[in-house]
Amino acid sequence: MAVALGSVAATTRSILLRDVELRVSGLLAQEAGEFAHFEERGVDPETGRPFTDPGRLLYVFLERQYADPDEELIGLVGRYGRGPAQIIQPPRDIPVAVPLHQDADARRRIYDSPDSTGILHRAAGEIRWAKVAVARHGSEPDAAFVVAFHPGREQAGVDEVFRILLAISGVALVLTTGIGWAVAGRILQPVRLVRTAAAQLTEQDLTRRIPVRGRDDVAALAETFNAMLDRLERAFAAQREFVDDAGHELRTPITIVRGHLELMGDDPAEREETVRLVTDELDRMSRIVEDLLLLAKAERPDFVTPEPVQLAELTADVYVKARTLGDRDWQLAEVADREVELDPQRITQAMVQLAQNAVQHTTAGQTIRIGSRADGSCVELYVVDCGPGVQPQDARVIFERFRRGTARRGARGSGAGLGLSIVRAIAEAHGGRVRLHDTEGGGATFVLNLEEARP
Repeated sequence: MAVALGSVAATTRSILLRDVELRVSGLLAQEAGEFAHFEERGVDPETGRPFTDPGRLLYVFLERQYADPDEELIGLVGRYGRGPAQIIQPPRDIPVAVPLHQDADARRRIYDSPDSTGILHRAAGEIRWAKVAVARHGSEPDAAFVVAFHPGREQAGVDEVFRILLAISGVALVLTTGIGWAVAGRILQPVRLVRTAAAQLTEQDLTRRIPVRGRDDVAALAETFNAMLDRLERAFAAQREFVDDAGHELRTPITIVRGHLELMGDDPAEREETVRLVTDELDRMSRIVEDLLLLAKAERPDFVTPEPVQLAELTADVYVKARTLGDRDWQLAEVADREVELDPQRITQAMVQLAQNAVQHTTAGQTIRIGSRADGSCVELYVVDCGPGVQPQDARVIFERFRRGTARRGARGSGAGLGLSIVRAIAEAHGGRVRLHDTEGGGATFVLNLEEARP
């Protein structure tokens, strides 16, 4: 801002000085031209004939002129070519310290100069001048008409304007700096909030968010930062949940294993039974750890790898694999014939888990149906059983980790209550969800609704 304002002031000064130069040059040319015209065509008013005496010519011309301020019109008459010996000028005062008609040295230098215009630098002030030599009947010039201009006062006016501009620019710079400081402070306030929030974030407190106001780039930065905090909070919550769940679920089998090993005696039958119980508990611990690791991996962006899949072929594969889970009346209800983008391994894992859940809550010979359907951009894969169904109070919690509901619907399995949580994680990773509703005639229907899948 300072450079711009200084440049404006300097440019304005240069323009004003150039205007002074042009005006002075035009004035000098005009006065010299008028004298040259008078010299060529003028006549002596006393004789009515052309002028023969240079002094008389200069006197008659100058007595009819009126000089502008800071301007001198002078007639110089020489003698024997040795400089001006006589001065003819209008009777007026010039507002300068030393006028030209009072400076003999300056008059001699102008009279002796071979140029018709020039600039005379002297201690009393600069003079811009123009000269017209006067010669009668082809003789050597023995007189001259000189118009001299003293630009000092106009140049001082330009300098005064320049100083005023600098003062105004200084005041404008101070005001602009103050306003800019205040405005920049308000604009950068969200950035300071981001910095402060980042400094105050800890692993124990990830709940702080930046207030978002407006739709500018700073607001976008705040929204991005808040989104990052949301991801961090979810990641830390998943980590804490994983540790809590693992500690809670593994503590019981570890206690059981430790207790049986401490009480194990020397009887071979007792030792065999203890080893069987310990092995069973270790297997259950292994399944719990694998399921927890899978749920923790569900937060990663590479949890699913979508690829083009024929939905009919995928449904048939799930049906074939599910038939080995138990002695049930397995049926392939319907098949959607279209190509979709999804991760076939994860979807198969979720559907097999739903089928396993249906086996645990049905008895031998009961019907379990598997199918898929598509409607527009929505793709659904479902598992329908004819078991006792799900109680309303249980339907709200069975998809949470280690939650089996207040009333199990059939025979108890050996799972830790993580199967349906895994199904939900797989559905959400595909941009969809898992739904539960009652089956007509009794039972439960689990539906993978992949709304984001595209043919």
